[in-house]
Amino acid sequence: MTAAVVTGIGIAAPNGLGAEAYWEALLRGDNGVAPLSRYDTSGYPATLAGEVKDFVPEEHIPGRLLPQTDVMTRLSLAAAQWALDDADVDLDTVPADRRGVVTAATAGGYDFGQRELQNLWSKGPKHVGAYQSFAWFYAVNTGQIGIRHNMRGPCAAVVADHAGGLDAMAQGRRSLRKGARLMLAGAVDSSLSPFAWAGHLAGGRVARGDDPQRAYLPFDEDAGGHVPGEGGAFLVLEDGSAAAERGARVHGEIAGYAATFDPRPERGAAACSTGLERAIRGALTDAGIAPDQVGVVFADAAGTADLDRAEADALSAVFGPRGVPVTAPKTLTGRLCSGGAPLDVATALLALREGVLPHTAHITKPAFGDRLDLVTGEPRATRADTALVVARGHGGFNSALVVRGTAC
Repeated sequence: MTAAVVTGIGIAAPNGLGAEAYWEALLRGDNGVAPLSRYDTSGYPATLAGEVKDFVPEEHIPGRLLPQTDVMTRLSLAAAQWALDDADVDLDTVPADRRGVVTAATAGGYDFGQRELQNLWSKGPKHVGAYQSFAWFYAVNTGQIGIRHNMRGPCAAVVADHAGGLDAMAQGRRSLRKGARLMLAGAVDSSLSPFAWAGHLAGGRVARGDDPQRAYLPFDEDAGGHVPGEGGAFLVLEDGSAAAERGARVHGEIAGYAATFDPRPERGAAACSTGLERAIRGALTDAGIAPDQVGVVFADAAGTADLDRAEADALSAVFGPRGVPVTAPKTLTGRLCSGGAPLDVATALLALREGVLPHTAHITKPAFGDRLDLVTGEPRATRADTALVVARGHGGFNSALVVRGTAC
């Protein structure tokens, strides 16, 4: 069976642009969570976000694309380019119909859509730009990246909230098995406009504190919700044989994947933990490994007591109490919607490469110490060569993905 290997990583995160800058920021413990600066949040009950602040679109995006792209698409175009640069691949050597792109999104271009809708309401329909017809669309990143790099092979977009980022990479792997040679897969998301912020708040799971060090505390006794953020990662996936033939550097392999859907909410948190457990077991089975072969879990880390407990129960059921190190470096970025899980996959590959597990920052009162070996305080040395990434989406989506490092 065709191996799907990762040859390129492109990252846009609140605490670092580019894979190496992001990795160094994680090890230093640089916090990307801060008061949201894009607009006045003084009237909102939550004011913190993981915001990408140092990105200058004009330095990364052709001028002709600026008027037609939302924040998330600009970040996506840049991260996709960084991933291709990291892969050091000459796309002209890959037939256009055998290279493609799969992205995930929670909804689409909120920033762009809000501006155009405000024009509609305040000035009239003649003041709504033609680009509104696609710039808001959840599939726009796939289209813009595909056009820019002439990717005429398998192209798709998936929507499953936070879980969607893993689903996109799984779809990329399927495309390789069906004959594609190179796939860009992952997600970069952004939903920090006032319109989007209202949606976050309506969900009832956003942290209301104003201290960036104590707002987002998954698996902590003081957990009170998550901090939304923007950013994510794209990975270049290649057929293993094709990558070897061109002498590509390989970061690792997408070794296993599975997804499930939770029962109806009235069944309670216990039912949710079994759905997540089934996804994890399915991913391990797909990878052909036993639980004791996993060296670290990158947790979904919802940041609320019920969902954290469900995840702790699922991990304990699969790996045994404190059976595997668990970490959630997203405490330094916030939850990045569909971009969070691809960023975790990229982080896992970097961790396996460097032999260091980034820690879960700001946790001072672990709530599930009897079930989770949570990496806190500082990064931890590791000899692991296999990692599991877990992601859940609002409404019952569960996805799990296994990656192997280059040592395998």
